[in-house]
Amino acid sequence: IVYNPQMVMEEVLKIKPDMIFLWDEAWFAFASFSPYLRSRTAMFCAKQLQKVRETSSDLKNAKIRVYATQSTHKTLSSFRQGSVIHVFDEEFEMKSENSFHEAYLTHISTSPNYQILASLDAGRRQAEFEGFELTERAVEMAMSLRHQIATHPLLSKFFHVLKINEIVPDTNRVHTSQDFLNTDGTWERQGESWGKDEFTLDPTKVTLCVGKTGIDGTTFRNKYLMDQFGIQINKTSPNTVLFMTNIGTTRSSVSYLLSVLIKIAEKIEHDLKSANKESQKAIANRANKLMNETSPLPSFTGFHDSFREIPGIVGGNMRDAYYLSFDEANCKYLSLSKTLTALKNNEVIVSANFVTPYPPGFPVLVPGQVVSLEIINFLLGLDVKEIHGYVPEIGLRLFSDKILNRHHLPTAFGRGSKNK
Repeated sequence: IVYNPQMVMEEVLKIKPDMIFLWDEAWFAFASFSPYLRSRTAMFCAKQLQKVRETSSDLKNAKIRVYATQSTHKTLSSFRQGSVIHVFDEEFEMKSENSFHEAYLTHISTSPNYQILASLDAGRRQAEFEGFELTERAVEMAMSLRHQIATHPLLSKFFHVLKINEIVPDTNRVHTSQDFLNTDGTWERQGESWGKDEFTLDPTKVTLCVGKTGIDGTTFRNKYLMDQFGIQINKTSPNTVLFMTNIGTTRSSVSYLLSVLIKIAEKIEHDLKSANKESQKAIANRANKLMNETSPLPSFTGFHDSFREIPGIVGGNMRDAYYLSFDEANCKYLSLSKTLTALKNNEVIVSANFVTPYPPGFPVLVPGQVVSLEIINFLLGLDVKEIHGYVPEIGLRLFSDKILNRHHLPTAFGRGSKNK
């Protein structure tokens, strides 16, 4: 999913005209070399904001201060860890240059890897001369993959590529009646969506739904794609796997992937036909569970009152919670099942950790956040083993009652906390 950076920055600058923006474009370095994709890049939108400011009374006092990070090695040519920081800051020399370079020098080695730097130079030159052609080919390969899956009788029986209306709600789209990623999609639709919709899809990312097979995304990746055919992918969900085309993707690699999917589909169909009725019923139940009974992504619940700066406000003082959790005396541990029981008994449970399942790779709990039944049910329903901040043998790391009932404790920086 790709944001509309210009829309976001315009709305924020109307409220706070000196806001500084940092955009994470780790998987989007190639976008600058496509006429329509570049409209969603931070640097392009920063230039557009300068033009909008000239005629907008709401933005007349705004300063355009935009930074963007890109992992060049992910979608362009460079060695691993090759990445860049782009700067479009009207007050860079006046306010930020010294502190920026100080921070930069603090976090890099005094003996940089010149092979990585050389690869970045080579990749930059390649992108300058061939970027448009290479990026267009990457998009073409992804569109071809979508078309082949949608029109192949066996593949379409077990798999389908998620469409934009299955990922982005209609309320966030102007063109709700059209999907430019359909097999009959056109570049005109693509341009309209990228120009006007609040959220759109990166066409080079192909999210394949595998739930109809009765196989979860992690198993599909490990047991089938990797172990049997040597296809490496990084992103999965309970019922999807994510394929990504890039400037190095060729027609032969797309053809190989399609042939692999056909072999997997043939194997699944053969197993279904040869299975007895009870086995067929079990497969159908697994498929139904994956497609219709996956745990909904939990919403943010809110900070406990003891970590709120202002009562009734959703925002909280996560800094205090983060540093208070460093002292083991302030914490306790509960397994997920015991936490579930405590919540059903109306006990207040507050996380002392960031708890981050991977995938999807973002926290469902942060320090100071109230734990809910919805969150625990989500964690219990996950099929992934990697959950940062949670050790099954120990349990969830939670704040003890003495912290939640505290009246006055010094913060990590010596300031008194006014939380009650």
